[in-house]
Amino acid sequence: MKYPVSDLDKAKAWFTEVFGTAPYFDQPFYVGFAIGGFELGLVPDGTSGTAGSVVYWGVDDIEAEVARIVGLGATEHEAIQAVGEGIKVAELKDPFGNVLGLIYNPVFDLAQVR
Repeated sequence: MKYPVSDLDKAKAWFTEVFGTAPYFDQPFYVGFAIGGFELGLVPDGTSGTAGSVVYWGVDDIEAEVARIVGLGATEHEAIQAVGEGIKVAELKDPFGNVLGLIYNPVFDLAQVR
């Protein structure tokens, strides 16, 4: 997933805090994070926004993660929703205007991807 941001240094610091890991690739044109076997990229151009695809990042405790990430400056875009089979999803807007999806799925073994 690629997120356009207006302040690359601020976004890099924010996502480092959110995911608890530093980027593996850090250049003025692209900052890349390896998160649970997936790529999260920050680019210093383009238009942030809530239209388009949403990637859902797996979490162990969605209520705690929503509270923690909102405390770091995100805002609620869509509240936590139970969607069946014990699965819960939520969408937050990062401080740069992009949607950050979170999912709790009891079937996921998150320990395998960390």
